[in-house]
Amino acid sequence: MLAIGCDQAGFVLKEEIKKYLEEKGVEYKDCGTWSEDAVDYPVYAKAVVKEILSGNADRGILICGTGIGMSMTANRYKGIRAALCGDCFSAEATRLHNDANILCMGARVTGPGLAVKITETFLNTPFSGAERHARRVHLIDEEL
Repeated sequence: MLAIGCDQAGFVLKEEIKKYLEEKGVEYKDCGTWSEDAVDYPVYAKAVVKEILSGNADRGILICGTGIGMSMTANRYKGIRAALCGDCFSAEATRLHNDANILCMGARVTGPGLAVKITETFLNTPFSGAERHARRVHLIDEEL
């Protein structure tokens, strides 16, 4: 299960990503927003985070204008590893090496065609599980 959310700047791109998910038969929960009316992005970032931390979703996608605000909000929570990706190489690397569980994208900086390819890469790349990467993921999740 995938959780997806956005603010008003990411709404149109979220709808494009949802079409891709539906075409591929990927089950998802839309955590909002549902229009281009102005909203506060942390509300939707937290909704996706909640789905993952509760076990209702394995991974998530967050979209805002740049992807920065969403990634900053999501990464405040232990167990969340949100990665802002604007290219397929980064999406693949963050899954392989960081076991990222949320993909963040910026609708004002990434076009829909590329965003779909980034999403596909993120969803189809497993965590490598290599000892050095597992150790580092554990270090990320450790409390200070």
